[in-house]
Amino acid sequence: MDPESFRIQEVLEADRPRERLASLGAHTLTNTDLVALLLEGDAPAAVHDDAGAAAVDLTRRLLSRFRSLRTLARCDPRELSVVEGLSMEKAVVLAAAFELGRRVARETIAKLRVDSPEVVCQLMAQDLRALTRESLRALLLDTKFQLIRIEEISLGSLNESIAHPREIFRPAIAHSAYAVVLVHNHPSGDPTPSKADKLLTKKLVEAGEMLQVAVADHIIIGGMQAGKPSYYSFKEAGAIP
Repeated sequence: MDPESFRIQEVLEADRPRERLASLGAHTLTNTDLVALLLEGDAPAAVHDDAGAAAVDLTRRLLSRFRSLRTLARCDPRELSVVEGLSMEKAVVLAAAFELGRRVARETIAKLRVDSPEVVCQLMAQDLRALTRESLRALLLDTKFQLIRIEEISLGSLNESIAHPREIFRPAIAHSAYAVVLVHNHPSGDPTPSKADKLLTKKLVEAGEMLQVAVADHIIIGGMQAGKPSYYSFKEAGAIP
């Protein structure tokens, strides 16, 4: 190979996402590059370029359909696989990668004392704001108010039959939680509690007293709108002692 051809080859290799990640770090790649690497799979070297280009095209279609990484990250494999060219196998890989990212973030925050709405929002707001349906989560806490685990109690319209106290306190008792913080989202973006939210909270506080599992707070996550609250805390409002 002549020197000029060798230099051209070096430039081409340096522009490939795999090579750039290996030599310069993942932070140098675009969102499209990173997702494309996950979708490319183990293509044989002889067809590496074609596989890479196909993965980039597929990634662009995904981001165009779902609009943002945040929305993409909340999709399950079945939702992802409706995009033409994306197999269920690759959709599972993508969903697994996003879940790993969420768990890394949670590990960092979980070391904090989960004793304020601000910490709960750091932990939960990003996930919940991406949802189009209401999701009720229970944060199980130990005696130091550190996180034991997060349980999703219900997904859909929140009401007393779906979010029955036994469904909330069963995992708390199973994992010997000292306290729980309940968190759910309002897809409308307005965190103002509904009548059903207030009734449910009252019932859960009473049940927690009987079971000796404290309901430390119930927080409603809203949207990020200028001049408007981004969450509602029943504890801050005085509804939880």
